[in-house]
Amino acid sequence: MTERRHARRVRRPRAKPPPAPPPILRLGGTRPTARDLYHALLTMPWHWFFVVLAVGYFIFNGFFALLYLAVPGDIANAKEGSFADAFFFSVQTMATIGFGVMAPTNLYANIVVAVEALMGLAGFALATGVIFQRFSRPTARVLFSSVATVTRYEGVPTLMFRCANERRSLILEAEVHVYLAREEVSPEGLQFRRTHDLKLARSRNPLFSLSWTVMHPIDAGSPLHGVNTEKLAAQDGALVVTLVGTDESLSQPIFARHSYSAADILWGRRFVDVLGRLEDGKRVVDYRRFHDTESDER
Repeated sequence: MTERRHARRVRRPRAKPPPAPPPILRLGGTRPTARDLYHALLTMPWHWFFVVLAVGYFIFNGFFALLYLAVPGDIANAKEGSFADAFFFSVQTMATIGFGVMAPTNLYANIVVAVEALMGLAGFALATGVIFQRFSRPTARVLFSSVATVTRYEGVPTLMFRCANERRSLILEAEVHVYLAREEVSPEGLQFRRTHDLKLARSRNPLFSLSWTVMHPIDAGSPLHGVNTEKLAAQDGALVVTLVGTDESLSQPIFARHSYSAADILWGRRFVDVLGRLEDGKRVVDYRRFHDTESDER
């Protein structure tokens, strides 16, 4: 019983959010348009999404409340000039509640009610679609090691980092790409930021279920050949990692990303072993040591 509890406990890695990209000041760029609103509603945090939804809801009903107040006496059983009564009548109209206490009394009020009912129907449909899209959007829960290491593997200096699937479902045909981005100066003296593809020892994993150590041999053809921590930091170098695959349960593509700065790459270190077996022969992955490293001196 103790072994079972131990195995179940260590299979729960601590999730770490991906590092946020550094802020970039954009000068002379195009301004956001109405087309960007949908993307913003899908990507903003949930609490801000509901704040925007609530603000839009009150603005919508407040606008129609002012339209009802423009003509005195157009709402039966409402207090003369009462914004609260006009506002709540607008809420009932938009949501098609119809309590039967307040009702339009003239042609103007009926026209406003018809327009609000139509706009309310469209607004509810759009809000429902955005909420459903936020819930149904496939996301990956991939844990990346907090650091990358450079150690010798099969006699060759090798860049390594770990990634793990935090969900019980498999990621089919997972594929990892690693890029080195750094500042470079051309022979003509032009300075620009260049991205290099890093060739991996194994870039595809048909069934990504537990842990995966991604390795890049630093041979003579590698962009990291002859580079150390100080040189990489002087070049403002960083590793950009992307992982794509198909979620087995949803049958939809998922994406994950991570980045390592020059300070996150540890030279002369290697990851500690997280694979083992219990006394009953069961294999166990100890995610508690997922980010731990040790010196590669033997």
